[in-house]
Amino acid sequence: MQSPDSTNELFHLAAGYVNHTGSDIFLTGKAGTGKTTFLRFIRNHSFKKSVVVAPTGVAAINAGGMTIHSFFQLPFGSFVPEKRFSSDGNANLVDRHTLLGNIRFNAERRELIKELELLIIDEVSMLRADLLDAMDEVLRSVRRKYSVPFGGVQVLYIGDLFQLPPVVKQNEWRYLSEFYESPFFFHARVLKESQPVYLELKKIYRQSEGKFISILNNIRNNIATQDDLDELHKKYNPDFEPHASENFITLTTHNSKADEINSTRLRNLEGTQYVFKGKIENEFNENALPVEKDLTLKVGAQIMFIKNDSGETRRYYNGKLATVKKIIPANANGEGEKILVAFPNEKDELELKKDKWENVRYSFNREKDSVDENVLGTYTQYPVRLAWAVTIHKSQGLTFEKAIIDAGDSFAAGQVYVALSRLTGIEGLVLYSRISPQAISTDERVVEFAGSEMSETILKQKLFAEQKLFACESMMRFFDWKKLSETFHDFQDELLHRSIPDKEAAAIFSQQMIEKVSEQEKVAAKFSEQMDLILNGNSSPDFSFLHQRTAAASAFFMNAMEEIISSIKNHADKMKVKKRVKTYLTSLSDLLYACERKKIQLTQATKYSEALMKGIDEESFRVLNEEQKNVLIQVEEFRESKSAKPKKGDSNKMSLQLFREGKSVQEIAKIRELAASTVESHLAAFILTGEIDVHEILSPQKVITILKAIEETEGAGSSAVRNALGENYSYSDIRAVQNYRRRMHRS
Repeated sequence: MQSPDSTNELFHLAAGYVNHTGSDIFLTGKAGTGKTTFLRFIRNHSFKKSVVVAPTGVAAINAGGMTIHSFFQLPFGSFVPEKRFSSDGNANLVDRHTLLGNIRFNAERRELIKELELLIIDEVSMLRADLLDAMDEVLRSVRRKYSVPFGGVQVLYIGDLFQLPPVVKQNEWRYLSEFYESPFFFHARVLKESQPVYLELKKIYRQSEGKFISILNNIRNNIATQDDLDELHKKYNPDFEPHASENFITLTTHNSKADEINSTRLRNLEGTQYVFKGKIENEFNENALPVEKDLTLKVGAQIMFIKNDSGETRRYYNGKLATVKKIIPANANGEGEKILVAFPNEKDELELKKDKWENVRYSFNREKDSVDENVLGTYTQYPVRLAWAVTIHKSQGLTFEKAIIDAGDSFAAGQVYVALSRLTGIEGLVLYSRISPQAISTDERVVEFAGSEMSETILKQKLFAEQKLFACESMMRFFDWKKLSETFHDFQDELLHRSIPDKEAAAIFSQQMIEKVSEQEKVAAKFSEQMDLILNGNSSPDFSFLHQRTAAASAFFMNAMEEIISSIKNHADKMKVKKRVKTYLTSLSDLLYACERKKIQLTQATKYSEALMKGIDEESFRVLNEEQKNVLIQVEEFRESKSAKPKKGDSNKMSLQLFREGKSVQEIAKIRELAASTVESHLAAFILTGEIDVHEILSPQKVITILKAIEETEGAGSSAVRNALGENYSYSDIRAVQNYRRRMHRS
């Protein structure tokens, strides 16, 4: 992707807050300031384990994430934070008990949520306060951090509250209003515990006219003057009929009006009408298609791009208008299809190329310690739509050079600002209806929330302090043994319900591990108290002493981790020779992973303390965090030793290994759930190779007796030898001596 504007200090300041602090951030900005660019930048450049969610299907697809309801398994309806109401039947209400009781996360989703570090919510202006509280409840519950907002996950809110407000039905607001001051996300209860840093991007890339920018700012901030309205009304011209070559687009308040204008203008064009069908592959919600599945075009049609050009030439952007100049339909083989378009005031035509949108789901990658995006399905279509008209609602985020605003008397809250701010300048504006002073009233609660914005100077000072705090909190987290302890306790709980051989030995192992981890947890808790005292005991922490203590503690716990890792591997070696232990071995690998991860955290803690001692700066943070992002956690996959039927000879070797560990034939048979005669047969094979001496299995007298019987029945076979010896001698005994005799003859 393109590098962000190096001169946009607020952009980089916001990135610093996201990447180098644990603070929640509300990233906003007027239309055209680069909020979408910021989202993409964070997705590609943050070391934190993050997911992107949005309130609607289309918003989620455009942001490259999931819907809030899908990710959190939220029911459709309203969330009441205290108790369930007996509604009138028209309001669908859910309380905390019902919400958490109906969640059915699988193990993978639970692990992902527990590992999550950064939650990005796009188009937050459409998010209702009650849904944000529901998300908070789910995160606290799954992460088992009930007293921490969002369960300790950092939240990045992105959106412009001065655009269209969240939608809530009147019958549901009747109940929600008892808990919430407004439907806006910033009145969620959780934000009383965790107010985000308000950070507004200032540099406007869409408008360049100072006077027009000033009018938009005044409308946005509820301080529009009569002079502002008079200036806008100079563009009032209800009889204006643009020529096709002028490339005007009409912004209306209703879908039906926009559809009527587009269909009429298309029908009035001469020539052949072509339909280009979009292609859905695998899972993709048809209600969340970013462009029509059946795109109908003619030569001369006015179209609009609905996403930015990702190629090197960057010839179009989201909202740029063009005219279809030539259409070549596909041949009988479905090949040769071509659409050429031209842009206003540009000489060269552009051949349209189909684009692809992805429906993603997230999963946690243990080896890379990162969140992976898994593509469930795709939608392929030309990234354009007919554009003689579009609704004001759908125009959010788009940019036009020329637009007719046809809203009549039905301007809803926020629509005046949204409609006007689509334009690059006032010269391209035409009003079909006048704007009354009442129509430009911005919600006072939005204006009040915007008042929490700090100056750029204070934001920079706060960032430096938050960076140090983040480093200290990270170190405290690295010495938190709670998650490791939970992993071993979960392992023990699962063992109670497992049916595995030698379960008693597994239970003893599990208890021993828990005792060791619990002892470490106590020591780690005491060290955390010391660390907290060093960091918060006075206004000037002794970072040199902190580094000394951290390095010593890390070394101590590293040795403790190595002991546990060694115990896990030894136990796995004993268990993997048994049957029906595949799932159990996978659980042992999970324990190993948890320990290796803790070792990495201990190493990171020492690096953080050293950076604090030397005087931490943003570059130090960047390097440290990039190191953390690129660490691979590789553990032995115990499951692989039993993933398939043992190869010929492997089973014999397993018996030999146990024999070398001092196990008797009967003990080996019990461990491996085999007949004793089978184990004896395994061991007899190694007498021929010289890996076992026959006298390790049989007494010298038995060997002499069997040798004599073999010689007396030369060539008669094992049955004749056994008949000569009697029932006190087994076929395995005879086979062992036969192999001994063959080996002696070879030598």
